[in-house]
Amino acid sequence: MITRSKFLAIAAGAVALVALGTGTPAQAAYPEKPITLLVAYDAGGSTDVTARILAPFIEKYLGGGTRIEVVNKPGAGGEIGFAALADAAPDGYTIGFINTPNVITIPIERQARFNIDRIDPLANIVDDPGIWTVHAESPFKTVKDVIEHATANPNTVTVGSTGVGSDDQLAMLVVQRQAKVAFTHVPFSGSAANQKAMLAKKIQICAQNLGEGLRAMQTEPVRILGVMSKERWKAAPDLQTFAEQGYPAQMASLRGIGAPKGLPPDIRAKLVEAILAAAKDPEFIAKAEAKETFQPLRVLNTEQFAAELKQIDADMRKLWAESPWLK
Repeated sequence: MITRSKFLAIAAGAVALVALGTGTPAQAAYPEKPITLLVAYDAGGSTDVTARILAPFIEKYLGGGTRIEVVNKPGAGGEIGFAALADAAPDGYTIGFINTPNVITIPIERQARFNIDRIDPLANIVDDPGIWTVHAESPFKTVKDVIEHATANPNTVTVGSTGVGSDDQLAMLVVQRQAKVAFTHVPFSGSAANQKAMLAKKIQICAQNLGEGLRAMQTEPVRILGVMSKERWKAAPDLQTFAEQGYPAQMASLRGIGAPKGLPPDIRAKLVEAILAAAKDPEFIAKAEAKETFQPLRVLNTEQFAAELKQIDADMRKLWAESPWLK
């Protein structure tokens, strides 16, 4: 006679044998459903472009028919998207791009719906220097032209950005202090809206990132006045830096992938491995650096990315204490 306990033991053994026979664990492996990749800015901007190029490669390295859905959540300089990422369940099914300095500066300047401590940095993908772009018909040919006009006409030069506390606005403030002039800041919900306003001549200068400006030059009547990097970028050697024009402003935006804090260690490790493998895939690199996209890549692992964010946080807090950018 088979007792109840013996029957349960036999049943458990049968399940184990079935799992071994099929070569798969009894419980399905991650991911079992689509993963959402959040972008805190408008469709068509640099972060969105990076996300849509990278997503298929992350799918490739996660394997198992993984699907990643890119979802745009623009607004409040990135706060809406960053808060959605921080608030998501830490189960591996919501990840998102985080952008410096916005992900750092927003909680410094105001009571935000998130803070950087609630986001787990997984890997960085892009390091994109700031630029100033104008319409091709603009009278401004150089940074010096802008400064001379602003000196003679305070607060008349309009400079668009991707929001208060963004790298675009902070770069504008750096130049403003260096040149001892006053600009008028015009914030937008994302880089696409910012660039559109410049092309429509609603603003005079579009403060944006190099990748965006180089893409625009392929199809739009734009002129790049200068790059806010230490040295000229290898893919655009003819573009002068701001420093070469007498204003040593340096500003850039890191764009990497984060997740809500508290991921299960095995899922976190699998995600990081897949993201890094995707970012180093030769096919991804070729697509990212092509003239249609112009993504200045700088891949950092988890520890390197976290260290960069920590340093930026310290720098931004020091800047806020000395010269608050929110007025």
